[in-house]
Amino acid sequence: MQRGPKLIGSVLNELMVHKGFAGVRRAEGLEAAWRDAVGEDIARHTRVGSVRRGKLEVTVAHSTIVQELTFRKNTVLTALRESLPQEAIHDLHLRVGPIV
Repeated sequence: MQRGPKLIGSVLNELMVHKGFAGVRRAEGLEAAWRDAVGEDIARHTRVGSVRRGKLEVTVAHSTIVQELTFRKNTVLTALRESLPQEAIHDLHLRVGPIV
């Protein structure tokens, strides 16, 4: 067990992990990269989920947006890979559902 003062960076990292701030920052990064990749017009009709096994899960308001994203899939994936190389996104999982 360590005694004495801790480095401020260590304390902040522990606090971020404990309070879940790292997950919030990751989600914000995904949302920003998604907006940049698809544009604001499409992004407002979608809700970004999480990345699972290299697939970014996205809920879409209606099927016409799904069709548009399917046509633009390669371009969107390229932009996401450039913005978020650490996420290793190789596919999109699009589903129609409520955007909250």
